[in-house]
Amino acid sequence: MKRERKTSGKLTPRQETILELVVREFVASAEPVGSKRLVQAYQLDFSPATVRNEMKRLEELGYLTHPHTSAGRVPTHKGYRYFVQHLLPETRLPSTLRRTIQHQFFQVQGEMDQWVQLSASVLARTARSAAITTAPRAEHARFKHLELISLQPHTVLLVLVLQGGSVRQQILTLEEPRTQAELTMISNQLNELLADRDWPQIQRLETDLEPLSRRVMQMVGETLYHEDQRLDEVYHEGLIYMLGAPEFSDQASAQQIVEVFENPIVLEPYLTEARYLPGVQVIIGGEGPYARLPNVSLVLSRYGSPHHAAGVVGVIGPWRMPYARTISAVRFISQLMTELLSEIYGYPALADEEKESEIIVTPGEQDSVE
Repeated sequence: MKRERKTSGKLTPRQETILELVVREFVASAEPVGSKRLVQAYQLDFSPATVRNEMKRLEELGYLTHPHTSAGRVPTHKGYRYFVQHLLPETRLPSTLRRTIQHQFFQVQGEMDQWVQLSASVLARTARSAAITTAPRAEHARFKHLELISLQPHTVLLVLVLQGGSVRQQILTLEEPRTQAELTMISNQLNELLADRDWPQIQRLETDLEPLSRRVMQMVGETLYHEDQRLDEVYHEGLIYMLGAPEFSDQASAQQIVEVFENPIVLEPYLTEARYLPGVQVIIGGEGPYARLPNVSLVLSRYGSPHHAAGVVGVIGPWRMPYARTISAVRFISQLMTELLSEIYGYPALADEEKESEIIVTPGEQDSVE
């Protein structure tokens, strides 16, 4: 079953059929696709000559190209975008595989770090490609609880707990000694004052606090600020699948894909954007703002809640990836992670009608057909 086609009017039904079959054949074989092969393999109602003419037109429109002197065609980044946006079959992971994945996650239930690492490992194996996940975080880190613990008469340990469970510790050196009873009183006062606040809210507080309380509140604010500024913690698995693809068989291409995969600066803008967008994002690189992703596609999806904490799960692969299976795997893992995270934060899980998220191809608008 295909996704509901948008009335773009850019390609004829026959051209769409040929483009879809070229993509499917090239994804499966990594070999340029010829007209005779399509007619024979799919028992088309039109002749090889007709297919050749339509392939030529699709090449003129920028959806196909042919390498060197080969008679066969391969999809371009524009062709893949059109395929994903208009022609992609709607698929779900087999029920047996979904149950297996759920069992793996429930074995480490309650351990968010293990969930995040497991999601990357499962995605890599399921999509047979490289996978990336980020740990969940809120748009702004929020205060949950602090304790001041006396270590020595002039030395205090500040234990700061953030919403979501992250713990940060700092040592304070005091000019005047404080008893544990005094430190506990200050802790209780600040816990009530700072409850569920983020860094901008703490900055705006106008309170009459004694010097040590004011100093601790300032340290809390600085910690929350630095939490907001740090890059997402990224987990990745499956680089070996990428390096095994023929697109990256030469040394230069392999080095390029390793940089994309392991350099957080390259991927950070796409991961950050995906964390604030609904649905499954498909980014087919190669031009404009995606020039740093040559011959690479990203399939990304947010998990969690933007009102509490959210992360990203996704797959990196060559343009020539099995998009239907990859998208269904990313969508299923993101939904599973959302359900697990909802148990931690106590917000309602997604209703059944909300679980089938939209697929958004970036750039969102196709190039016009002249």
